[in-house]
Amino acid sequence: MTNKKNNRKISIERNTKETQIKLSIDLDGEGKAEINTGIPFFDHMLNLFSRHGLFDLSVKAVGDIDVDYHHTVEDVGIVLGNAIKQALGNKVGINRYGFFILPMDESLARVAIDLSDRPYFVYDVSAKNMMIRDFNLCLVREFFQAVSNSLACNLHIKLEYGEEPHHIAEAIFKCFSKALMNACSLNERAKNILPSTKEKL
Repeated sequence: MTNKKNNRKISIERNTKETQIKLSIDLDGEGKAEINTGIPFFDHMLNLFSRHGLFDLSVKAVGDIDVDYHHTVEDVGIVLGNAIKQALGNKVGINRYGFFILPMDESLARVAIDLSDRPYFVYDVSAKNMMIRDFNLCLVREFFQAVSNSLACNLHIKLEYGEEPHHIAEAIFKCFSKALMNACSLNERAKNILPSTKEKL
């Protein structure tokens, strides 16, 4: 894995036998996205994440999608989590915590996040229909599990209610982006303060 970092921007490249991924993110961006994973619905979700969190995001992924989408979705989650963690730097001045509730038509999602450097993941989402064309809603869980582990954050995702699987996934991705934006945001009152009484995050 190779990294190039500048302020709260970072670029990462990760190559395995299953996937080859190049990703860059600017936490203080304008919501610009260039996404190509070979999985159209996943590209749509990452575009939503970028736009609604105001993260400039570029993702180029080549994976064994002829076998399954799982490796590509999970590995993009790993790389995205690593990139966010490194872009945050020493975390001085950030809010650390983020929370959002977001409606998408009949669906309502709730996300809470703590950039604690202690990974923990809770995912409470169920749907009668799991398929969005050829994309299984189960992969959303795998993506966010990977993000939580590699970002080392405490992440709770709950679907309050919802029926249409596209709307459910969209509500979750948008809600996560808003909660993460809040957690990553710099607090002017705490610009020289690390948000932890342990003095370590």
